[in-house]
Amino acid sequence: MYRLMHKRQTALGLVAAAGVAALITTALAEPVLPAEKGAVTVAPADLALTDGHIYTPSGWAEAVAVHDGVIVAVGNEAAIKPYLNEKTKIIDLKGHTVLPGLHDMHVHPASAGLAHEDCQLPQSATPSQIFSIVAGCVKRHKPGEWITGRAYEAAAFGKTPPNRYMLDKVAPDNPVLLTDISGHSAWANSLALKLAGITKDTPDPHNGIIERDANGVPTGVLRESAAGLVSKLLPPPTREQYASALNWALHQLLDQGVTSLDDAFVNEDIARAYDDLADSGKLVQRVRGCLDYQEEGLIERRGLYARSNFSPSCIKIFLDGVPTDSHTAAMLEEYEPLPGGGTVKSREYGMLKVPQKTLDALLVRFDSMGMTVKMHAAGDAAVHEGIEAIAAARDAHGFSGLLHDTAHNSFVHMSDIKRARAIGAAMEFSPYIWYRSPIIDDIQKAVHPELMDRWIPIKDALDAGVLAVPGSDWPVVPVANPWLAIETMVTREKPGGVGKPLGPAERIGLKQAIDMYTINSARQQYSADRLGSIELGKLADVIVIDRDIFAVPITTVHDTKVLMTIINGKVVYDAAHSGLAE
Repeated sequence: MYRLMHKRQTALGLVAAAGVAALITTALAEPVLPAEKGAVTVAPADLALTDGHIYTPSGWAEAVAVHDGVIVAVGNEAAIKPYLNEKTKIIDLKGHTVLPGLHDMHVHPASAGLAHEDCQLPQSATPSQIFSIVAGCVKRHKPGEWITGRAYEAAAFGKTPPNRYMLDKVAPDNPVLLTDISGHSAWANSLALKLAGITKDTPDPHNGIIERDANGVPTGVLRESAAGLVSKLLPPPTREQYASALNWALHQLLDQGVTSLDDAFVNEDIARAYDDLADSGKLVQRVRGCLDYQEEGLIERRGLYARSNFSPSCIKIFLDGVPTDSHTAAMLEEYEPLPGGGTVKSREYGMLKVPQKTLDALLVRFDSMGMTVKMHAAGDAAVHEGIEAIAAARDAHGFSGLLHDTAHNSFVHMSDIKRARAIGAAMEFSPYIWYRSPIIDDIQKAVHPELMDRWIPIKDALDAGVLAVPGSDWPVVPVANPWLAIETMVTREKPGGVGKPLGPAERIGLKQAIDMYTINSARQQYSADRLGSIELGKLADVIVIDRDIFAVPITTVHDTKVLMTIINGKVVYDAAHSGLAE
């Protein structure tokens, strides 16, 4: 859902964890030379994982041998022995569990890095806590300097929504712009509005809303593109800051075992940052970049940014907003009235940002170009529009093999799930918000209660045979922790099994959850022939974790720690060391 791009300083560093200091051992005392199998010479392994609990499609294995980044043997210790020699690096797993590398199919790492040193508002912060935090940020800035941050929760303010005057009291001499928990609304003080020239007479921008009081005076809350009237005034990050921010965030994802990802909103600055990291040897994950569909020049120049592990082959289109107090997600049914009233007359059903005919033409065009399209669609009306557009591409070209997807799918009509399966559309879900968390309070107040029974209907999609994949949407969520998501998509409860479940009818099995993060996502990235499972001939993108998540209580899975992340047969993260492994 993250839409408002933060424009502040970056942060460096990587939080190290205690791990498996003694895993890497020396080679076998008696080296075994490459063996012969018929007329084919067995390639010597440069890496071997031994004494493990390794998850494979055909059951649990003990050992894996890797040559030049490719898995050449899987099985017991005897199965890999012919591949070992004196140069093989052997990692004794000491019984630890190994899974395929995880995919995050919707994440905004550059934005997460840029926001890291902003004024941080915990998602559960009360109004008094927010004002205290902002006041502390003001003390660290000179008068006139911008104060930016996220993520306030509108529901925390009860019947008196956030307004400019609240911020004026704690920041009278600094312009302030805060984004909400969804990233689709912003909250500005009077000085920020003045600098942006926003007055009673300022019209709403296209696809944006300036909230106003009963007298038509702007309240300081800006929805969707209206936030850009203020955010465009923020000092832009430098090229170096973009690269540094992206590098920091990608390291955080390695820590969580994420080896492949979809960057769900790439502009030219972000594309350039990926290239800067790739060209300096710092980009280790496999990344598909989803380019802003409105940046025509970037789309035309996309080939200039392509690298071996950065593919600018995806397009991002925003169809609607979010189903919170903003009432900007496009819904098939009317929203509930806002607490305390408000100007919602023009958006009883939310807002669609792209007309259907325009969207159909875009899908047909990008499908013909070989570009996968990812469409932000939070409301069920937006999902319907996205499915219709994919169907238009199918009508024009037949099944091209491109797995276009609707993203988030917070509310989906069952008929559109069935149609998605029929036309070969994928659905990307946001599992980090399908248990009770701060943003849920906003959503439950906004929509009809019965809609929450099928909130994020992942089980319905899987049962219908739809290709379903997960996306964190970090930094909309505080951390891109896939283990938290895996647990809660199985339990639909808060981590640890706390509280009342949310949409329990949409619970899925643990294997289904793991498949979504591995083989399903690899299929949607067109890499299932190389990634997504631990098998002969596939690339050695694997992770070592501290527990067998199939054997422990499901309510403890969120605490899972990654001990080691391996990409292309190289250890790129080792929790036993500070930062990345050499």
